[in-house]
Amino acid sequence: MPGQTLAYEHLGGDLHRHGNELSHSYHHDGPHTHEPESHSHSHNRHRHGGHGHSHGLVDESIKRSREGLRAVGLSLVVLAVAALAQTAIFLASGSVALLADLIHNFGDASTAIPLGVAFLLRSARAERIAGLFVVAAIFISACVAGVEAISRLIHPQAPTHLLALAGAGLIGFAGNWIAAGIRTRAGNRLESPALIADGNHARADSYVSLAVLATAAVVALGLPLADPLIGLAITAVILKITWDSWRTVRGHHH
Repeated sequence: MPGQTLAYEHLGGDLHRHGNELSHSYHHDGPHTHEPESHSHSHNRHRHGGHGHSHGLVDESIKRSREGLRAVGLSLVVLAVAALAQTAIFLASGSVALLADLIHNFGDASTAIPLGVAFLLRSARAERIAGLFVVAAIFISACVAGVEAISRLIHPQAPTHLLALAGAGLIGFAGNWIAAGIRTRAGNRLESPALIADGNHARADSYVSLAVLATAAVVALGLPLADPLIGLAITAVILKITWDSWRTVRGHHH
């Protein structure tokens, strides 16, 4: 309006009127021109030369990296607590089935290392490589379970401390199931095939832990031969999850 001075400050710049246009002067990148009819300027985000930058916001890749690291770290803590509890029971019972389950659980926890590095680097290529490590770890877990089951068919060995053994199976199942949920939910949110595959890995190990519980039950019923047969069935389940995880990492979603 005539006789009035219009003062406007935006991000340390000044507002000037030129004819029918408004021009903002920014200290960091020269003048920007907007038509009054289409003045839909965002005060939180600007685009310059095709690249976005933000004021007061965290970059999306950093947010994704933090959420991925949080999921990997939290699931690692859950698995570590479960594995330590199982280790204490193994030292008391000497169960070979429980030893196999411990190998699975430590293998599952170890996959957190390449995944954590991938999220820290914020690298899609590193995530794909980590996904391959995850698939390899699942396959190795299946091999360990299969070898253990065949060995028990050839050399039957009934475990002792069956109640403690059953408890260890429940602990392993709970720890792996919780870790699987954490990883799978985060993997879906972040669209990370590697993290989804790692969630499948933890879920596979939870089934192995249920086999420990089943072993305690059938041995208590006087059927020690059912122990290796259950182990072979679980091996088949883990091999199926290995294949599904491989397809996930390769990008062939169901």
